[in-house]
Amino acid sequence: MMTASTIYTHTYVCNNQRTTLGKSAIINIVAKEVGLAAGYAPYYYGSGTVVLWDIKDLLQKDRKSLRVNVEFDHPTMVKWSPDSKAFIISKYSENTVEVYKIEKKKDSWVGHPTKAFTFPKVHDEDIIALGIACNGKYIMTCSNKTSLTIWDLKGQELAKVDTYLMTTFCAKISPCGKFIVASGFAPDVKVWEVIFNKSGEFQEVKRVFELSGHTSGVYDVAFDADTSHIATISKDGTWKVFRTKVEYKKGEDPQLLKTGRYELGSSPSLIALSPNAEVVVVATTNSLAFYSALSGDLDYKIENIYNGKITSMLFESSGKFVFASGDKHIRVFHNVTGYRCNIATAKEKLKHNQTSATKERLQNLIKDSEIFLESIEMKA
Repeated sequence: MMTASTIYTHTYVCNNQRTTLGKSAIINIVAKEVGLAAGYAPYYYGSGTVVLWDIKDLLQKDRKSLRVNVEFDHPTMVKWSPDSKAFIISKYSENTVEVYKIEKKKDSWVGHPTKAFTFPKVHDEDIIALGIACNGKYIMTCSNKTSLTIWDLKGQELAKVDTYLMTTFCAKISPCGKFIVASGFAPDVKVWEVIFNKSGEFQEVKRVFELSGHTSGVYDVAFDADTSHIATISKDGTWKVFRTKVEYKKGEDPQLLKTGRYELGSSPSLIALSPNAEVVVVATTNSLAFYSALSGDLDYKIENIYNGKITSMLFESSGKFVFASGDKHIRVFHNVTGYRCNIATAKEKLKHNQTSATKERLQNLIKDSEIFLESIEMKA
């Protein structure tokens, strides 16, 4: 059993970041690509605090951080703006969204954020989802019932959507900013398109397709880098990967590519999909299971990462690392399965005719991946 002072060790762990908060602390990872593009990562805590971390170098043990107190409340989620000049939070007691603006110092670190404004309250139930589109055109909030709201960046309501899920477990904006996805008590995942005209004015939110195949409620969804694939995980004990780059306006449906089975835990599981859609990671209670999305097979499992459950996880933008949060720690793991998938995919492509440049690139990818795997095995 780990204690607060225990140094967590594992062959695949890259870094640990421990907070100095008390036992009530809750950590969740939510950010624009974990803040890597901007060099900062926000995490929220049950103590009414948001902390910004400098994570430009993931292998660095000591890093800058900045703590932001939330007055008379505590945040449940936090998201970066696309330009990383602001972040938004959802507040637990008030059940509203609040905006904080950031200014950079000359040394490229951030000055202390200032509260800009608060959105009107529209959700009677708890807010379980918060997101900002990468194009900066809108913000999404969703309650744990069926109420999903689209906002402009100034806090003006653009549209209300009924998820028709009875209970909504998850709602997310796609990386391309074009779609909103929601899952919950129903076995089908709903997908809408948020439509703007050529001059940038909001038009409507239109239902475009569903992801079907599960036999029970869907806990969580995840995207690859370009929204061409979506992964889902269900109470039925399976995860699925769909190809979603389809001509839905012409009636083409998403294609189910792979179904895998996972071990159910005592709490709803989470799912993450690598940027290239080759690796699926499932978080169940306090363990991470890494699967090949190509074969559906379990590659390896990391158990007992925390005393409590994993509260969130995601891939960083290169796909080389996976972030997980729980207790008072954020842990960073090497995506070892991704290197194995790189080798398998490259070898398969080399079986076909390739240009000399492509052939050299694939051979180098195999070599580099094998060198990395050898270095990991030496640590074991």
